[in-house]
Amino acid sequence: MDRSVGSVDVEESWGQLEDGTAVGRWVLDDGTVQVGLVEHGARIQSVLAPDRDGHRADVVLGFADLAPYAGKGRSFGATIGRYANRIAAGTFTLEGQTFTVPPTDRGNAIHGGPHPFSELRWTAHRVEDACGVRFSLLSPDGDNGFPGALSVHVTYVLHQGRLTVESRATTDATTVVNLTNHAYWNLAGEGSGTVDAHLVQVDADTFLPVDESGVPTGEFRPVEGTPFDLREAVPVGYRVELDDEQLRRGQGFDHCYVLSRQAGGTREPTLAATVTEPVSARTLQVWTDQPGVQFFTGGSLAGTLVGKGGATYGPRAGLALEAQGFPDAPNRPEFPTTVLRPGEEFDSVTEFRFGLA
Repeated sequence: MDRSVGSVDVEESWGQLEDGTAVGRWVLDDGTVQVGLVEHGARIQSVLAPDRDGHRADVVLGFADLAPYAGKGRSFGATIGRYANRIAAGTFTLEGQTFTVPPTDRGNAIHGGPHPFSELRWTAHRVEDACGVRFSLLSPDGDNGFPGALSVHVTYVLHQGRLTVESRATTDATTVVNLTNHAYWNLAGEGSGTVDAHLVQVDADTFLPVDESGVPTGEFRPVEGTPFDLREAVPVGYRVELDDEQLRRGQGFDHCYVLSRQAGGTREPTLAATVTEPVSARTLQVWTDQPGVQFFTGGSLAGTLVGKGGATYGPRAGLALEAQGFPDAPNRPEFPTTVLRPGEEFDSVTEFRFGLA
């Protein structure tokens, strides 16, 4: 690899699973940003980004060792699949056949079922001539109830403060696929408190309201005149505790935004969301080719998990911006399709761009 583009290092035995399988941790560094990636869950474990004075701090929630990721912290920073977000009652129909994914959240399947991609060890390989790592996984036919053997590759490449995540998948039978990354961000530094002062802007004129169990109702609701209007940057804390039925249902924000620039059908990554932390001046831009982004303010974090710096993670300790297809799309023909057929390829690109205000 050309070292001028950055460095790639690996700790081959960062931890072990219960069966003794070694799990490695990879470190990408482009001289500005440093990213730690773990083979368990093909996940982002750390991101060191500079503030206005050039001091780097870890801005992604996570843990100092493998054990929490294999337990209650399984979604932190992980690749989520086969199906990110919710499928109502865990049931959907393809080509006249009904399939069931065991429900795990209020009667619904969420993030791929009881044994999701975030719980699996992925095979990792260095990307040639780039500061990057490719993670690969084969999900067998019937995995968590999903049809078709699915071959998945997730590639992380770091360049000039941009972390590009490309997800690809192919299948040998018609199936549904919705992949995303579930990193929680706190640009003041993980464990530093809540994200209430973070300014968040999302390029979306509409969002998907949810029922009491968190599943979209099917309505495309305009954000105008609601707490969900984030077309101009707003501090999280100004909105998250307003008296609004949808905010109560999500314990804050836990909703899919319909990205405005995707409404035209473009498949090129466009700017979906921007987060700014005023004190450090750190910024995060999320660029994606996906039709939606799930904005989640971590209302379900219960303060039971201890992060890398020794602080517990309570509500709003971080926020997630998960670029993805729409939740429950297999049961909603009015939503963009998430069906993948033999001979086709799922190919999605999301970029996390780190900068300064």
